[in-house]
Amino acid sequence: MRNFLITFLILISALFSQETIYGTIEHDGLQREYILYVPASYTVDQSVPLLFNFHGYTSNANVQMYYGSFRSIADTAGFIIIHPQGTLDNQGITFWNVGWGTEVVDDVGFTEAMIDSIGLEYNIDLERVYATGMSNGGFMSFHLACQLSEKIAAVASVTGSMTPFTFNNCNPQHPAPILQIHGTADNVVPYNGAIAWTLSIEDVLQYWVNYNNCDTSATITNLPNINLYDGSTVELIIYDGGDNGVTVGHFKVIGGGHTWPGTVFGSPGTNYDINASVEIWQFFSKYDINGLIGTAGIDEEAVPTSFTLFPAYPNPFNPMTTLRYDLPEQATVNIIIYDMLGREVKTLVNTTQDAGFKSVIWDATNDQGNPVSAGVYLYQIQSGEFVQTGKMVLLK
Repeated sequence: MRNFLITFLILISALFSQETIYGTIEHDGLQREYILYVPASYTVDQSVPLLFNFHGYTSNANVQMYYGSFRSIADTAGFIIIHPQGTLDNQGITFWNVGWGTEVVDDVGFTEAMIDSIGLEYNIDLERVYATGMSNGGFMSFHLACQLSEKIAAVASVTGSMTPFTFNNCNPQHPAPILQIHGTADNVVPYNGAIAWTLSIEDVLQYWVNYNNCDTSATITNLPNINLYDGSTVELIIYDGGDNGVTVGHFKVIGGGHTWPGTVFGSPGTNYDINASVEIWQFFSKYDINGLIGTAGIDEEAVPTSFTLFPAYPNPFNPMTTLRYDLPEQATVNIIIYDMLGREVKTLVNTTQDAGFKSVIWDATNDQGNPVSAGVYLYQIQSGEFVQTGKMVLLK
């Protein structure tokens, strides 16, 4: 018991030892800024993915770090996040240059310089560099898929699209996994497009479906309407069968506005049936720059050596939360919930015969079925000798 408590205290300390770095880099005669988030789990002897999280028009890196946050996911999945800072356009507004107007700042070159620079400072898996962003940041992610695809494994856009310039100058070098999250009631970047400056979401999807040689017929799933008060529902549209195993996916938020689904900074039009950050990382985690990460050579009888744990959602929560993880084949997983004194509260067991994403729900009760008190809890997911842990907050 004493050894367990020591390990438990070390674990709690590690959960709060992440590092946020405000950095600069000289590029093309400009001093550019970024915010780097390095999870506590990072060690120099293991390469990790790098995720770009681009802010929207008028916004900034610090706002995006909180508004469209991936930090709790990075804490358990073990990737580094970079939040770049845009420059000012000719109206004095922060932006990413995706071919609007006569702006000349080289944001593609800036992104490439950041990959090279961060790759020298940290052990980055250069086959697993991803780009996502909000609004103008989503446009920028597509721009990189077209003009820097040799360094970008997959992209996801939230409320963004492709400009005519990006579309007409798109030259990807490999099949590109694409995820689009967009509300049909978006009054900033219209879902149906605007001829002068943004393609419709359907045109964007069809471009990448055709480029990737995906199946032309999509699988469409109506997701559960978990939140009855957000005024929107979600339809998941997946085009499978692309070259190198890539897919084109779309969370169509019916009635959703120009917002980041699941953000803790809610506003009218925000959907809470999904969490955009969780869905994006689940999508990204399946791919590297060569396409779908294969499972060839896995011994089905072997105990898995790794899996990906996603943060509980919603978190904070009341009365229940979902614990989600990505598991190899033939594995038994124990999910144990502890209070902050290290006492076991609940044990959940899940055995699977197939690989993929799984989830279990905790209803804030203990092993005896009695409700537990509000507070901070740790959830530990264990399979064989491999363990990952996260924290969550129960509100009452």
